[in-house]
Amino acid sequence: MTTGQQKMDWARQYMPVLRSIREEFEREKPLAGVTIGMALHVEAKTAVLVETLAAGGAEVYITGCNPLSTQDDVAEALNQVKGVHCYAKRACSNEEYYAAINRVLDARPSITIDDGMDLIFEIHTRRQDVLDGVVGGCEETTTGIHRLRSMAAEGALKFPVIAVNDTPMKRHFDNVHGTGESSLSSIMVTTNCLLAGKHLVVAGYGFCGRGVARKARGLGAQVIVTEVDPRRALEAHMEGFVVMPMDEAAKVGEIFITTTGNTSILTERHFALMQSGAILSNAGHFNVEIDVKWLEEHADAIERRDGIDTYDIFGKQIHVLAEGRLVNLATPKGMGHPIEVMDLSFALQALSARYMVEHGKDLVPGVYDVPNAIDEEVAERKLAALGIAIDSLSEEQTHYMSAWNIGT
Repeated sequence: MTTGQQKMDWARQYMPVLRSIREEFEREKPLAGVTIGMALHVEAKTAVLVETLAAGGAEVYITGCNPLSTQDDVAEALNQVKGVHCYAKRACSNEEYYAAINRVLDARPSITIDDGMDLIFEIHTRRQDVLDGVVGGCEETTTGIHRLRSMAAEGALKFPVIAVNDTPMKRHFDNVHGTGESSLSSIMVTTNCLLAGKHLVVAGYGFCGRGVARKARGLGAQVIVTEVDPRRALEAHMEGFVVMPMDEAAKVGEIFITTTGNTSILTERHFALMQSGAILSNAGHFNVEIDVKWLEEHADAIERRDGIDTYDIFGKQIHVLAEGRLVNLATPKGMGHPIEVMDLSFALQALSARYMVEHGKDLVPGVYDVPNAIDEEVAERKLAALGIAIDSLSEEQTHYMSAWNIGT
């Protein structure tokens, strides 16, 4: 058994929800004759999703969605799975990255599964030749969905896409617990630095940011939150975090984690204010939140440890993790979200892909929520796997909750 197969075998045992779906897919073959194109982080948990789709009868073509998140041994193992074609490679150049995207599109997929919208972007710009064959897609992450909603608002989106990220089972588990735990664990294993007692700055208090902030506080960090949304800022304040502008946080922060999905969160003016030894990391999808390009143009990088580039600038040293890319996946030992969390997220992906195969031709172009029945089904399957039973409403209770004329 290769190391990639060992990783996949390890992940499978902690993914009971996806296992139950795979067993169902193997019996029913709901994806028979379907070609699925994927751009996701190619590592062990993703591989279990890919196996599940292939077990359902799909021909799957996959590449990475981040140049540094692919695990080459897992990519190699995926190519041994019947019906799977993997083109991902770690540390690929920008040209190699998009060449792999185009190899996926050369297969003319009818269903796309994206993490960051790269496939959909290519289809709508440089690869419109495959557009007519696409029934629909699924998008995994917040950043991709923001862009898809912008496309839809402008009338530019040409097929239906399910916003897998924007559903309770994704936001409250993957974004909060997955991003929170995996980002901090990756920072700790990469730097070997203590979090307890340190001033840790979290940029953005969305679901990912609040997950990072809460778990960092649990580890003893003194957490500072920066925000642009007054409601989220107030929420962070009410939950006991210090809230301030980044211009102020930059002066006291020792560890920085960006989670906004936006660009230019940490820039030249912030670097000038930081303490020597400040550690900068990004937990948003694209590597635009930290202005690494400016640092590269104004200082020579010294690799202090694997996954850490140190810049001598303004008379001090600033450390950037994973080149400003996803810290939980792009560091040398980054393993991504915990397996149990991705079991839920990839169960949503598998069931949403089946839904799109069955209903996509009836949907007009646009961004769609995950059907509530799918979201509840994933929760029910997880509870069953845990052996947890819950109550159900009686007929009287159901009637009471739906009636308007009962009175007090």
